[in-house]
Amino acid sequence: MDISKRIAEMKKQPGFQDNVGMILIHNGTVRSWSRKDKKEVVALEVTPDLEKIESIRQEFLKREGIYDIITEAKTGRFQPGDDLLFLIVAGDIRENIKPVLAELLDRVKSEAITKKEIMAE
Repeated sequence: MDISKRIAEMKKQPGFQDNVGMILIHNGTVRSWSRKDKKEVVALEVTPDLEKIESIRQEFLKREGIYDIITEAKTGRFQPGDDLLFLIVAGDIRENIKPVLAELLDRVKSEAITKKEIMAE
């Protein structure tokens, strides 16, 4: 995803100037080490449930102050440093936006993404 391009497109939508005071972005990448034991990871296989992600997105769009949410979850085998997950949350004020990004991220990761680490031998 070209984050700058997606934000520029969002800014052209009707009502953006009247409803947005903050945009928060999550850009998830592949780590070179395992979260559970710090062992070296050489690749990561990722399978997102895109329908579930959209369902979660729709739920969070109803939250107070939220103008728009953009999600992109990649499928396949990736190397450390590769981009995996993009979340963009736009809305009125930080008190409304920050918790939505945090909760959205946690829900997507726990409910809609399956990962398998490929370890170094």
